[in-house]
Amino acid sequence: METNKRKAVVEAGDEHNLAGEGGLASPVREPEAKRQKQTNNEDIQGQPAQEATKPTPESDRPHNTRSAPPSEPGPGQAVVATGGKPRKWTDEYFRKLYTKDPSFKHLGQKDPDFAPFLDSKNQLDFNDPSAVMQLTKTLLKIDYGLIIDLPSDRLCPPVPNRHNYILWLTSLLSSSSYHPHFSSLPDQNNSSRSIIGLDIGTGASAIYPLLGCVQHPSWSFIATDIDAHSLSFAKRNIHLNNLQDRITLLHRTPDQSLIPFDSPILTTRGIDRIDFTMCNPPFYSSPSDLLSSAAKKSRPPLTACTGAPVEMVCAGGEVAHIFKMIDESLVLREKVTWYTSMVGKVTSLETVVERLRKEKIQNYAVTELVQGKQTKRWVVGWSFAGMRAGEAEGRGVSGVWKKLLPPVVSMEVGMWKDSREQVGKVVERVKQTVEGLELMSWEWSGERMRGVGRARANVWSRAWRRKREREMKAVEEGKKKEEDGDGNGTREEEECKLGFEVVIEVGKDGEMKVLLLWREGHDQGLFESLWGYLQGKLKDI
Repeated sequence: METNKRKAVVEAGDEHNLAGEGGLASPVREPEAKRQKQTNNEDIQGQPAQEATKPTPESDRPHNTRSAPPSEPGPGQAVVATGGKPRKWTDEYFRKLYTKDPSFKHLGQKDPDFAPFLDSKNQLDFNDPSAVMQLTKTLLKIDYGLIIDLPSDRLCPPVPNRHNYILWLTSLLSSSSYHPHFSSLPDQNNSSRSIIGLDIGTGASAIYPLLGCVQHPSWSFIATDIDAHSLSFAKRNIHLNNLQDRITLLHRTPDQSLIPFDSPILTTRGIDRIDFTMCNPPFYSSPSDLLSSAAKKSRPPLTACTGAPVEMVCAGGEVAHIFKMIDESLVLREKVTWYTSMVGKVTSLETVVERLRKEKIQNYAVTELVQGKQTKRWVVGWSFAGMRAGEAEGRGVSGVWKKLLPPVVSMEVGMWKDSREQVGKVVERVKQTVEGLELMSWEWSGERMRGVGRARANVWSRAWRRKREREMKAVEEGKKKEEDGDGNGTREEEECKLGFEVVIEVGKDGEMKVLLLWREGHDQGLFESLWGYLQGKLKDI
């Protein structure tokens, strides 16, 4: 389900731990169910083919998208039987999931509960709420090993769309952390640390926490809702899948904050930071807005839609809901690493990005989630921390919507064709150039042909060098004290103004590129300045 605001009003203070488990619901609400029937008679290669067992937790599965491809899974990783060769439950498995439309024939063969909903041509009637709900249950059972129970009067979310949101969050957290290969650098989001997520408006299915926990054994969730009916099913679903130790439900009221740091449960457990928030807010600002939107679609209004108004409508719609989250984030700031929300309309996305820029929040990310041939959703995220999202994770909207994108974080320093004989020369020049700078840290991986550096300032500029020369001269003359300004004999910890990565890529055709990636910091000008400096140092090769 989608958001706090769509939930029923409950008695103030009626907040309690409803820890439980849940599963996914079917794609009822989404406009992609425009067609009354959909067919796909071909079996999907690479799709799981049977009821999977729930994965055994693994503590060290990598999920950093900026790293090399994941190695073989560690001890305890679950194996999903597919009727052929065993399929390991890996990051690769989840990233390939739903890259093709599910085969209904295939699903009907593997799940006896789904087969009765198919006609003689293996078509599914998307106008039948029961059929759509069973599709969701079947996908969750076969692909995730989850068992869920869904009410007939609440939204049934589409599995692929929700799955894509979790995949994006995985990449977002990974790309906005230093690769664990560089062991001396801060890596607050690596897989060895427990991740705490907040699902605002978890709904009856509790779909996001369930998917996140199955994909990532190191993740746990706080899941909120204001609808007691939805929470009762969410609790049941969490317990059905034995995830009550990792998913905590909180019953909230519409007048309470979306991000529940005021909850006694969080206080008792010592939770004072959250790694990410996620939310699927109600699209509509009023019941008439909902009906008007449905009337514009090719199918009758509300056909096969089991959602209740408390889930689909709130004052001001999705924009007002996200604005409330922005307001709270301006107070909480780095208590949450990434604030994120799904967006249903591109006009809403434009409005949200304008608000972020107005608040001078330049560290934000937008991406597009595509489900089926026509339906699109967007996700927006923002952070007050210094770590930047990767290019794909932060700038995942193409075409005419480039005006919505945050600053680039990847720039080409140089490119050489037929460069096999020049690789060594370029590598040495890059290393010598960067090693000659007065950086806070610099680590180079010869095997991966990339290095990561952190700078306290524009240390490559002439102005910096002149300043350092004056300081050194003052020290030699005894005019500069070793202690800091307050005379207490200690130095303040240096602040990183720019974290960067230099990457050398060599293609099969011999083409070589040197890329500069912006990894940390808020100063775009500093990043561009380093790019220009490196260009100048490599231009004669």
